[in-house]
Amino acid sequence: MSDPGKIKRSWLLFTTSLQVIRQHRKLLLFPLVTSVCSVVTMLFFLAPALLYPSGHSLSELAHWETLGRQFGLELQGSGSRVRPNGYFYGYLAIVYLVSMFLATFFNAAFYNEILKALAGEPVSVRAGLRFAWFRVRSILMWSLFAGAVGLVIKALEERFGWVGRWVMRFVGVVWSVASVFAIPVLIREDGTNPLAMLRHSAATLRKTWGESLVGYVGVTVGSWLILLGSIAFLAGAIALSLLLKSPVYVFLAIFAWLAAMFLLGYLVSVAGHVYRCALYVYASEGVVPAPYTPELMDAAWKVKKPDPSPR
Repeated sequence: MSDPGKIKRSWLLFTTSLQVIRQHRKLLLFPLVTSVCSVVTMLFFLAPALLYPSGHSLSELAHWETLGRQFGLELQGSGSRVRPNGYFYGYLAIVYLVSMFLATFFNAAFYNEILKALAGEPVSVRAGLRFAWFRVRSILMWSLFAGAVGLVIKALEERFGWVGRWVMRFVGVVWSVASVFAIPVLIREDGTNPLAMLRHSAATLRKTWGESLVGYVGVTVGSWLILLGSIAFLAGAIALSLLLKSPVYVFLAIFAWLAAMFLLGYLVSVAGHVYRCALYVYASEGVVPAPYTPELMDAAWKVKKPDPSPR
């Protein structure tokens, strides 16, 4: 059963983060810009497949069979087993690393503007992108490092069976916690060494909340309250539509609910980024950025208290 106190704190964190977003509405544009650039990048990497000169049209199966053979994806014998070649793995690696770089680049731009918002300064998409471009070397080095770590964890998970998967999932959690402040560190510290960024991120976390972190309190739990309320509203709307024997209202209710859930997910994502930056300011500078409170910052992680009983 969920801890009521944790749900209450998460709700307060969510609503407080929304206050920052309401005061600086341009922060809502960054995920949209990131999404558009991600789609453009995906289309760029799909272009070779679409434009490959196979001698067949895109609607013909022969085109895709020819393209598959270039990557070693043809069927082997009578079975359905495929054996991708080095070109295929190299292509995936490039796509993965480019995706990591773009994600880091736009997060750096986004976080820089969030930090400015928390300091009471105006924000803009152009200023954020310009800052990220000035930090492009640091962003590139961190992207390569984080991408390599992700590939190694994934490869070891697949190699060592279920035991390895559990071990590497634990390693993945440790990595996620240790690197939680990596992007803010990249913004505040003008360096290109990714190991130094990781150490600084972990040290900032440990300095403020100690080494016995047993539970992270974020903004997601609080948003579940809205989700549960929306499900109750949807069920009531569908029941009313059935009583009125009008299926049109059912479709309208479902459409409105899906749109509301998309908006909620979007706000929760942006609020989570805002909260992470607020945590970094508090952990690194000891300053509680408005409109947060010291209680909300200290409740970010539940820290185990030492056992007072004699040993």
